[in-house]
Order: sequence, then C-alpha cells, then structure tokens
Amino acid sequence: MKKLVFLIIGLAFLTFKNQAQTVTDYDGNVYDTVMIGTQAWLKENLKVTHYNNGVPIPNVTANTAWAALLTGARCYYTNDSLANDSVYGPLYNWYAVNDANNLCPSGWKVPANDEWQTAEAYLGGSGVAGGEMKEAGTLHWISPNTGATNSTSFTGLPGGMRDPINNNFRTITENGLWWTSTVSGSNAWSTYMWYLYAGVDHNPGTKKYGFSVRCVKDLAYGMKDINSPGNFKLYPNPSTNRVFIECAENLDIKLFVYNLFGYLVMEQILTKGTNDVDISSLPKGVYILKTSDEREPWQQKMIKE
Repeated sequence: MKKLVFLIIGLAFLTFKNQAQTVTDYDGNVYDTVMIGTQAWLKENLKVTHYNNGVPIPNVTANTAWAALLTGARCYYTNDSLANDSVYGPLYNWYAVNDANNLCPSGWKVPANDEWQTAEAYLGGSGVAGGEMKEAGTLHWISPNTGATNSTSFTGLPGGMRDPINNNFRTITENGLWWTSTVSGSNAWSTYMWYLYAGVDHNPGTKKYGFSVRCVKDLAYGMKDINSPGNFKLYPNPSTNRVFIECAENLDIKLFVYNLFGYLVMEQILTKGTNDVDISSLPKGVYILKTSDEREPWQQKMIKE
C-alpha cells in the first residue's frame, strides 16, 4: 500500500513537471505564468474570443446593446481591437465570467475575491500588493504609477473599463480592473489597481461592466503531506534561510526539493540525527520536500519566506 501511495505521488509530480510554465487557451494564445505563494497566475490579461469548449463569445460594440445584455460578451476599449487587444486584451462582462462553457483554459479559473486577497496577503497586505503586481514605469500607466515595482512579474496593466451606466469607455492608463467570480447580491466583485495608489481595492458593481480577466490555479490544492510516523521531523516551517530535518532511520536517504511546477530545485543526503538544510538560495514560495525511500515515503510542504 505504501508503494502504491508513493507511486501515485510520483505520478502527480511528473504531471506537474511535464506541465510547461505556459498556458494555451482555445484560440491558441499562449500565456506565461507567475507564482504568488501557491497560486499560479497568468502573466497577462486573458485574450480569448471563445469559451473553452469552442463556443464564440460575442463581440458587442454598440453601447445600448452592451448595457442590455444578460449573457456573456466581450468588447475592446473604444471598440479598437487593433490598438488594444495585443496589450490589454478584451473587456468581458461578468456573464462571460460566470458562463458554464468556461472562460479560462482547462484547469484554470477566474479567481474568487478571496483568492485575490490570498495573493495580496502573501505580498504583505492589500495596502502594498498593488505596487508589487503593477507593471513598473510609465509605458502603459500614467505617472506617477505609485509604488509599482512588479516584483511578482504579475505585470498588471491599466486596461480601463466599459461603463454601461454612462455608456462609455474610460480610465485606460489610469486603472486596472479585473473581474472576480464572487457575487454580491445582484452585483459582482472586481479587483482594482490605480496609478495613484500602491494598494489593491475590491468593489462590487453591476455585472454589465466590461473589465479585464486574469486566470488562476492553486497548485497546492489537494496536495497532502505524507508522514512516515516518527521517522522525519521538519522545523522551523515557515523559514527564511535554513530548515532542520530530524531522521530516525540509520540509513542515508536522499531528500528532493521541488517547486510547485514539479521542477527539482535542490537535493541533499539525509543521515540519522539532525540535518541542516540551507534554503537561502531559493526564492520565496511553497516547496514540496520528498524522500527517496519507497519503504517509508515522506512528503511535506515547506514555506520559504
């Protein structure tokens, strides 16, 4: 039974490892991804014109028709796809976000409001996370683009919005607005970044707004620690520079450390007693520690701060 469990875990890691760190949507658009904690995010706004099963997403240009919609649709800022699609992507209404045909690529989803907040908390809180997620400089954002460092490589852009109340497009270069999948009564929540603010805000509004979309995947979801009773102990966890692993077995066992994409980032021989593992060279994030002993499999998540 232990060998079977170990085999299943190994196959799961091969699946992760064989996943390229890019994602392709139904239309063939290829997106780079970035890690924020245990979450993988698209590095750019979604650009797809079909749902993930091939059903087209209508491109609605007329303001009155857009404002009357109760079904999924897309548009481009000022209806100019040539100028805006390659940089900012379409603006979608919330009905497209919630469509059963699925807007994001397979295995990915439009983040819930609390999933955005999970990323913000990992980055130090909503008051500073916007700076770490906004594209730095003023190529797309207008000055001063407060606090923007893009330290996460999330590369948040100010794609603006389509306003169904005032029947216009506005705030491109000033605001980045992204839908969440979370409803608030008859409205839905969105996430908001601003050129004069280093933080992130969340606001409920009509589902008829046109906002950008990012997709997310939590790579640690459902990944469980496997403890070999009494044989291994990891501490401190979380840690910044080094961790210690106590081994009860009087055998040389190899430790493997993987990132959440399944790539091996370091390895070390463990011996009986207390083993000092230097993790100072690893970027901040979540890692999976595994041992090579199939008789007593051990796997545990480790957080590098």
